[in-house]
Amino acid sequence: MATAATDAKVVDALAWLERHGSRRNRDAMARYAIVAPRAFGVPVGVIRDLGKRLGQDRDLAAALWDSGWYEARMLTAFVDDPARLTAAQMDRRAREFDNWAVCDHLCFHLFDRSPHAWRKIEEWSTRREEFVKRAAFALLASVALHDRAAPDAPFKKSLRLIARAAADERNFVKKGVSWALRSVGERSVLLYEAALVTARRLAASADASERWVGNDAVRQLGSAAVKRRVAARSAPRPARGPAKRSAATRKQDR
Repeated sequence: MATAATDAKVVDALAWLERHGSRRNRDAMARYAIVAPRAFGVPVGVIRDLGKRLGQDRDLAAALWDSGWYEARMLTAFVDDPARLTAAQMDRRAREFDNWAVCDHLCFHLFDRSPHAWRKIEEWSTRREEFVKRAAFALLASVALHDRAAPDAPFKKSLRLIARAAADERNFVKKGVSWALRSVGERSVLLYEAALVTARRLAASADASERWVGNDAVRQLGSAAVKRRVAARSAPRPARGPAKRSAATRKQDR
């Protein structure tokens, strides 16, 4: 009975996505190098709205993923439960990533809240598959951006993973590595200095990919806007009442 109900939800969701898709959006995907043979052409914001309507549903998330449609796979990030994701489920989806958008989207909206996130960052960082390896660094960037309560230590340790992967010349991997390095560097003054040391070392490398990653990170970390953000995050905060102090502050725009 539950399977029949889930199947019906999948049919309804796919029909809704098809109605909200367009050739214009499919053409835009191609311009951004999003390769998805089965796509309706639905903007992410519209997919998010559908996810809010559907609510959290683990069975539906699994069935949407198995449908193979680009938008359905994006939708899983909004209906799955990160706390209940298994390591095996994360591995399976990572193996089936076929474009950078689905990879980054699941890392940014789902995987980063999983209790397995740090283990997968470590494991995936040495994988050969292009989008699995990118996922390691998209996930690291996402955790760095979203988990404001985490201590600096694991992020400082992650710089060795970044340095080790920076020589990968594949476009989607090296861009993911740079994103992770820049995001780690923006967390605090301590991490800013450590990330900048790593970035400068890479920028001086004889390896072209390492130089690209290093220069990309040095350019952004050296900007006035980033320096202001890091200083603001590291400044002492004024005391606040108990109710406000307990409010959630983990979300931050990408």
